[in-house]
Amino acid sequence: MKRYLFLVLGLITITATAQRKNDDTQLRKFFYVENAISQLYVDDINETKLVEDAITGMLKELDPHSTYTPAKDVQQMTENLNGSFEGIGVQYNINEDTLVVINTITNGPSEKVGIIAGDKIITVNDSSIAGVKMTKEEIMKRLRGPKGTKVNLGIVRQGVKGVQKFVVTRDKIPVHTLDAYYMINDHTGYIKLSSFGATTHDEFADAVKDMQSIGMKDLVLDLQSNGGGYLQSAVALADELLQKGEMIVYTDGRSTGRHDYYATDADMKVGKITVLVDGYTASAAEIVSGAIQDNDRGTIVGRRTFAKGLVQRPIDLPDGSMVRLTVAHYYSPVGRCFQKPYVKGDKKSYDNDMLERLNSGELMSADSIHFPDSLKYFTKGGRVVYGGGGIMPDVYVPLDTTLYTHFHRELNAKSCIIQTTLKYLDQHRKQLIKDYDVASYRKQLSLKEAGKKYDVQMILHHPGYERFKSSFQVPEEMISTLLQKAKEEKIEYTDEALKSSLSYIKVQLKALLARDIWDMSEYYQIMNPTSEIYMAGLKTLNN
Repeated sequence: MKRYLFLVLGLITITATAQRKNDDTQLRKFFYVENAISQLYVDDINETKLVEDAITGMLKELDPHSTYTPAKDVQQMTENLNGSFEGIGVQYNINEDTLVVINTITNGPSEKVGIIAGDKIITVNDSSIAGVKMTKEEIMKRLRGPKGTKVNLGIVRQGVKGVQKFVVTRDKIPVHTLDAYYMINDHTGYIKLSSFGATTHDEFADAVKDMQSIGMKDLVLDLQSNGGGYLQSAVALADELLQKGEMIVYTDGRSTGRHDYYATDADMKVGKITVLVDGYTASAAEIVSGAIQDNDRGTIVGRRTFAKGLVQRPIDLPDGSMVRLTVAHYYSPVGRCFQKPYVKGDKKSYDNDMLERLNSGELMSADSIHFPDSLKYFTKGGRVVYGGGGIMPDVYVPLDTTLYTHFHRELNAKSCIIQTTLKYLDQHRKQLIKDYDVASYRKQLSLKEAGKKYDVQMILHHPGYERFKSSFQVPEEMISTLLQKAKEEKIEYTDEALKSSLSYIKVQLKALLARDIWDMSEYYQIMNPTSEIYMAGLKTLNN
């Protein structure tokens, strides 16, 4: 334990104090206290936890984004950004304590052995996971594992008697940061990014290439709720949208110095650009938004962004744990720092910022936002923009508080809407797949994933989906199921609340069906027209 402590503290000291004098007085004081506690304290102690608490305590006094992550959580934290994990390759949801396969990853290990959407996985290596109140995290641990290892699954399939046995060989499963892309009209494309990871640039480039091949000129880039990710991924994406020589971002820190990032000659030849943002657009997503705004390359539409302008460097510790230490600020091309003010050690107030925005009225009206003249900057074209608190959009869209009733929030919180969708799919999946010729869509998608020639039109304008989108009506059967689930969850509502929420709930049910039959792109095609930010973005682009 002492050797481990020296390694941890030594690494932190080397990394964080390279510029200061070689004085280990404080380090020795810290070690003496830890040694005294371990040798003399009245009760038994967990030394590992003691050290972890000490590291956490030190970081807590710095800034809200310097953090410590235990070894057991590091892999899960990084795999979404690194672009892959190792597992069986299924998208799933939990319906009434049973894991239901929503989709299998194309060409993934589960699809290869014959597992299909709608299958219910009830055992993993002969241990039951159905009806035992197991969390998603616990189920995930059982399904995931090193590439090449085998897992035995017991599956119940509608129309087939008994439990079917499948042996799946785990493999590397890609994790996508691009949630959706589709053509809004003949010349406008839409791309939604959930984060900025190792594969973001390639995913973005592939989507633009697909849409340009069928006529896309202008782009709606949706960065709502994009929490950021890798700086280099944000730079690579912004590079594709800016002219050579235009600044993207620069970082500056006490020990790291200043680093400038400029656009090269990479250019996707996209026309007009509208970027959609909200209060949860953060970090790397703010870099892209700021670069586009400062260079007058496009229009930012939505609400003021999260305001994270701090750069973290990951520091791997000997036991597999990690410290993410803030080492610099990042600045927009015209010199704006987007980081909002914070008090060191007061993370609670920092985390309550969105609640403060709601209480102050900012989310309902831009008039309540006031920036001092000292934070005024000018874009490349001379427009006024402000620093010191996220990115203020060019077109502000207030929050519509009437859209989501208390009844609707309760239905979502208790998963009633998703459970209703899963139950309907369980009973009607085969008929829906047949009626809307989903097999032809999946064939083209499989060809694309395999790197073979595929039909872009068949994927982006699948005839079966177009018929579903234009003609499918949510049946009363689904509404009855939903209300029954609300009753089971003891959700009280009035006829007025039901009437007020019903039209939006029907759109959501239809979109969830589309997601589970096709993919996320089809989900957003149905849901987006209910978003005021999305509609304002289209109006801005057309104008």
